[in-house]
Amino acid sequence: MPDLLIELFSEEIPARMQARAREDLKKLMTDGLVEAGLTYGSAGAFSTPRRLTLTIEGLSANSPTTREERKGPRTDAPDAALEGFLRSTGLSKDQLEARDDKKGQVWFATLTKPGRAAAEIVAEVLDRTIRDFPWAKSMRWGAGNLRWVRPLHSILCILTDEAGANVVPLEIEGIATGNTTRGHRFMAPDAFTVSGFDDYAAKLRRARVMLDPAEREAAIRQEAESLAFARGWEIVPDDGLMAEVAGLVEWPVPLMGVIEDRFLDLPPEVLQTSMKEHQKFFSARNPKTGRIEGFVTIANIDTPDDGATILAGNQRVLAARLSDAAFFYENDLREAKAGMDHWAEGLKSVTFHNKLGSQADRIARIAALAREIAPLVGADPNQAEEAARIAKLDLRSAMVGEFPELQGTMGRYYALAAGKPEAVADAARDHYSPLGPSDEVPTAPVSVAVALADKIDTLTGFWAIDEKPTGSKDPFALRRAALGVIRLVLQSEKSLPVSDMTLKPIIDHVVSKSVRENEFLSYAKSIPVPDDLKLKIAKFSLEAESLSKALDQLASDRDEGILSDRAIKISMDLLSFLHDRLKVYLRDQGIRHDIIDAVLAQPGNDDLVLVVSRATALNDMLKTEDGKNLTQGLKRAGNILGQAEEKDGVEYSFGADVKFAETDEERALFAALDTAEPAIRQAVAAEDFPAAMSAIAALRGPIDAFFEAVQVNTDSQVLRRNRLNLLSRIREAGRQIADFTRIEG
Repeated sequence: MPDLLIELFSEEIPARMQARAREDLKKLMTDGLVEAGLTYGSAGAFSTPRRLTLTIEGLSANSPTTREERKGPRTDAPDAALEGFLRSTGLSKDQLEARDDKKGQVWFATLTKPGRAAAEIVAEVLDRTIRDFPWAKSMRWGAGNLRWVRPLHSILCILTDEAGANVVPLEIEGIATGNTTRGHRFMAPDAFTVSGFDDYAAKLRRARVMLDPAEREAAIRQEAESLAFARGWEIVPDDGLMAEVAGLVEWPVPLMGVIEDRFLDLPPEVLQTSMKEHQKFFSARNPKTGRIEGFVTIANIDTPDDGATILAGNQRVLAARLSDAAFFYENDLREAKAGMDHWAEGLKSVTFHNKLGSQADRIARIAALAREIAPLVGADPNQAEEAARIAKLDLRSAMVGEFPELQGTMGRYYALAAGKPEAVADAARDHYSPLGPSDEVPTAPVSVAVALADKIDTLTGFWAIDEKPTGSKDPFALRRAALGVIRLVLQSEKSLPVSDMTLKPIIDHVVSKSVRENEFLSYAKSIPVPDDLKLKIAKFSLEAESLSKALDQLASDRDEGILSDRAIKISMDLLSFLHDRLKVYLRDQGIRHDIIDAVLAQPGNDDLVLVVSRATALNDMLKTEDGKNLTQGLKRAGNILGQAEEKDGVEYSFGADVKFAETDEERALFAALDTAEPAIRQAVAAEDFPAAMSAIAALRGPIDAFFEAVQVNTDSQVLRRNRLNLLSRIREAGRQIADFTRIEG
């Protein structure tokens, strides 16, 4: 079986595209070869800035010959039917065979498709792959029509077996396949031939090219850490930068540099961000001082002076960049110490959303909401409001203007410079968190209050204007905000009913002057307001100032009940969205979806801490044998009871009396329920759900014995009614914990 080697050699491929390109090349080629009838043992894809490489081992030498029998029309069918069948098969009538069938004789065609050589199939699939390659961005060059991410220079494509290596013949837009490639652009630019993947990889290494990106990453990491260790420093981990830099060089040569003393007082985040974004440097931190004092740059060439010239040039550029950063930071500090009033004023002219007002409007809403949330999470209301009012002011700073990813981080430095308490400054830094599922969740009370207020304002605002996520589209990152609310609430471990936190903001959004005129006019039609006010709104529809006054009047004259109804509907819809995100979150924690649904069907499902406590305890119980059997018993009781209630048109929910019990099993179940019911109630009231599960699990034996020995739907109506009412007690015991009918299995 031959081995296949393909290399697509081009100008530099952007680092961010290489990983996807490797996978696409591997999938397109292997899928195409298999579809054409070839098999293979293994496949691997590699990339450097100038090449995409695919190696396939154990490729079959030929596709198999296939035979297909196709049934046609009857032998006495009209000529048109036979002619159509012949056209579809490509055969003549004398090549058909008449066979007996249930309804008479039928024509059959035997189609033989001969196998093809691997080289022919590889050429066909490679041609299609190159022409249809799914680059995110591509270009044309010269006079040809071929599109590639950067100009494609050569195609290496060889099949190697015991007899040697053979070039797979193919030409695309004047580029013919061959068995040659080139090494490093500067250190080994000459072409050389290869005879297989092992020969290819070995010759590339001699030509100063590390083919495997994982090997380049490992080499960079090891040498950078060694250089830092020699100075008593440590490299700040950055996997994203590591992957990017490994995609920028074919022969990584790490070089260590030192940051000038005049820049060491800059915040470490500024140093790290500036070096990463502008020059792709790794930051080196002094663990004794906690400061970023050095950097590692990755050259793509060995030099006679061991990189001294490269390093000197990088240091000059770095000094210029850090001088800019120092200038921004010093100016920002002066404005922060002056009170940041200029920044607050500037946010009035920054639109957050055309239906939700400016950033200043949003800050005012978040500050009011943070003040209300603060007591619920143990934060000082004054500090929470103050933190909310300054948290986003750094958006107007020069430093965040240069590096948007530092928003929040710089807010803490500026808040401290302005003399704000540390808790307030920390909240300015942390209020964006958590940004993703792996991001840390703030725990300081003031930070939690402001972070919750920020995310709740985002969610309620966009829900109020009906800008919800649809399908895979979520332009305002509302799913991320919802997950942030969930993680903040769960981390706090406090009872924070979501509806209580969202209803008032939703009402405020509903009557907000920021709502566009046409939406408010449409909504006004459903509210019983004086006709003259509607006339005012119509009259002043083109005059912003008068419209504002009209909206103020409408807000003051509104019918509270109607507004509350609309707000409640929006709040319930938002709660449903949060429940959906909670399901995803809990499934990742190993809790089944049906268990989550069973718990969410209970009252108090807007208390997410309570929901998770119930779901966790129920999930643990259902892992036990008693839990599984108890669930079946509860579901059986519910099913029998539901069928009887539907048939009889009554609800059996009261009146079970032990004096009508005929069997020991019935009496035992009465006794068990008398013990379990108060224990479950007390445990649920105390939110001790493991205890509630233990109490209900004790019913497993008596319920099993009851169904084994007792016929519920007996001929005696007195006994039947009493037993159905007894089943009602079983159902209600379960309902205190969860809706067991929703649990599968």
